[in-house]
Amino acid sequence: MKIIIGLGNKGLKYAQTRHNIGFEVIELLAHRHNIPMNQRKFKGIVGQGVIAGEKVLLVMPLTYMNLSGECVREVLDFYKLSAEDIIVIYDDLSMDLGALRIRDKGSAGGHNGIKNIISHLGQDAFLRLKVGVGPQPPNVKAEHFVLDRFNKSEIEKMTDSIEHTVNAIESILEQGVNYAMNNYNKK
Repeated sequence: MKIIIGLGNKGLKYAQTRHNIGFEVIELLAHRHNIPMNQRKFKGIVGQGVIAGEKVLLVMPLTYMNLSGECVREVLDFYKLSAEDIIVIYDDLSMDLGALRIRDKGSAGGHNGIKNIISHLGQDAFLRLKVGVGPQPPNVKAEHFVLDRFNKSEIEKMTDSIEHTVNAIESILEQGVNYAMNNYNKK
């Protein structure tokens, strides 16, 4: 079983903000594969299904971003899984708008949700898909920038990026991580 976790913040106040790109990816993945996201468990909203012959649990943590690790830890403990069984999707303000980067380990890079997951797992070796929402303007604080909504000129690019990210997840499940990295980690 693979646990696919999209990071974001709960509530309408945060809907469609840069920081909620993980939620949007999970919502499209669930829609595309007819996986109902209707269970509240593990401090999140979850849905079970099958993608590319692989059992999956889609997860949107309902903790705030900087406490995402609580939800991840509960899921892994319940299913008796390890960090190698998760895929985490989140925003990266240091990457250009719409860019995608697949990594199998690494630092939090200043992302508080990832920092909390690393803390709860006790390691940084887990699969992650970083979706570019930047660059951050020099006169705007990071915490304000990631909570902004996309402007009209950015929406189409981000819609394409969300679909591209879902395709990458499907590729990971169908052809494996190395294949997906070779095909989706392009400039």
